[in-house]
Amino acid sequence: MDTHNPQAGITVQRALELPGLRSGLPEVVACSDRLQRTVRWVHAGEVPNIASLLKGGELLLTTGLGLGTRPAEQRAFVRKLAERGIAALVVELGPRFARLPSAIVETARSAGLPLVQLHREVPFVTVTEEVHTEIVNGHYALLKEADEVHRRCTEALLAGGGAPQVLSVLAEFCGNPVFLETADGQLLYAAGPTAASEADGPVVDPLQVWESLRGRARGEGPPAGSVLIDVPGGGPGAPGTSGTSGVRARIALLAVSGPVQPVHRMAVERAAGSLAVVLMQARQEEELAARGRGNFLSDLAEGRISAEDAPAQARVLGFRPGSGPLLPVVMRVADSLVPSGSWAVLARAVAEELAAVGVPVLVGVRPVEGRVPVLLGLRSESERTAVADRVAEAMRAGLRQADERAGVQRAGVRPPVVVVGVAGGWAAASAGLRHAAETATAAQGLIDRPWYDARRLDTELLLWRLREHPDLAAFVERAIGPLQDHDRRAKPPLLPTLETYLAHAGRKAETARELHLNRQTLYNRLARIAELLGTDLDDPQTVLALSLALRARRHVE
Repeated sequence: MDTHNPQAGITVQRALELPGLRSGLPEVVACSDRLQRTVRWVHAGEVPNIASLLKGGELLLTTGLGLGTRPAEQRAFVRKLAERGIAALVVELGPRFARLPSAIVETARSAGLPLVQLHREVPFVTVTEEVHTEIVNGHYALLKEADEVHRRCTEALLAGGGAPQVLSVLAEFCGNPVFLETADGQLLYAAGPTAASEADGPVVDPLQVWESLRGRARGEGPPAGSVLIDVPGGGPGAPGTSGTSGVRARIALLAVSGPVQPVHRMAVERAAGSLAVVLMQARQEEELAARGRGNFLSDLAEGRISAEDAPAQARVLGFRPGSGPLLPVVMRVADSLVPSGSWAVLARAVAEELAAVGVPVLVGVRPVEGRVPVLLGLRSESERTAVADRVAEAMRAGLRQADERAGVQRAGVRPPVVVVGVAGGWAAASAGLRHAAETATAAQGLIDRPWYDARRLDTELLLWRLREHPDLAAFVERAIGPLQDHDRRAKPPLLPTLETYLAHAGRKAETARELHLNRQTLYNRLARIAELLGTDLDDPQTVLALSLALRARRHVE
């Protein structure tokens, strides 16, 4: 297999097509299948020891004066060039050779060295100038391409995308998975190309790649042709660095879907400098790792990771549940009011709180959606309620700790919503995470509780999904429109009375007690409500419609 990289210079084939060599009527007499080898430079020489002067990748031009007269000398000459790794040997026919000897041709063929003979004399200086110009132009084009990727990475950082967005840009450009790891090889974040950029094959899952191909724990190296680039950490002793090397992290670009080209290495090297600045901020490595776990849980919820592949990928992230059921939990923070840099504090605080529970836990963060997805391994289904209590307490405590560290006050902000899904296997965990995430959004604005059971909020979820449908707004207007009009222009408002009355299933004594009203005042308000709505508050169908309308009102306003 030819290992020369086509982007390191121009190919032998391209060099033969340039005017200088084309005018010599080139004839390929050996290894015509290897003309895609890269020409790194051009060298012309006639001395027998020319191989010792070369570094590899050269296109060697000669008239054959140094090849020797005996077949043994000629074979040794060609073998040394092949061992040196030159791109191709071009021999100009003339006074020395009218046609290349079979010893030269056969040795080149067996050594895998492209061999070309020129039937006309050509000025070697012209060939050298033309090829070198092509090489320099090619390198300039690569630099421009790498600079364009670096510009996109910089724009992503300036727009607040952070390290995950930079790694995603690199993965799309390179067509291979890209990883950010600590100096000692622990995964911080993984990104892979999307379907849109994978024209030549299926999309690879980066976590699956990390588990199956990276193999650090088994003493294996990365796939051949992969690239590891150090992300500097600000000098020896910097936080998060390893030893005295000043390396804070590494970018690993693995050659999985295709080869890593020189332009890819250039792009990664430029991105490493930008990431170094990002990681100098406090807890950035922790937040990246938490985001990576959040991405895994989100991909699991959305079905992008199958139940069969999920356990192995979860192990990569440090989650090793037993044989018991898995419990999905999601916390939704209103309006994503978690300061930049506090997500890491939140994730760590939750994980530390839950460590005392004694169950395996995987905590991730999704800052854009304002969510903290969690997956726990239970010993049995009977633990669900007790563990849910501890999880909800830990999540709220973690949020308070993150706020205290950042100096944030949440007065007047809706409290976080914690939703606990159904316990089950990996397939159930996938559906449970998705259900809990949606329900957590739909439950915002309900009476605050330590946690909500996702199974008891299906009506709220259904109404939330219909929130933009015009029929839902029309239904609310028909059912309670007159009350809304009344409350906008008169006091006391009647909607709270109706909500409390329905919440207590029509029990007037309990309703009056909660509203701090005497019986007669409550009766008068209920009569006024019935009059405005033109309905009977004792009719079961009316009660059902009013209950749904009051719930739907939160979503359509």
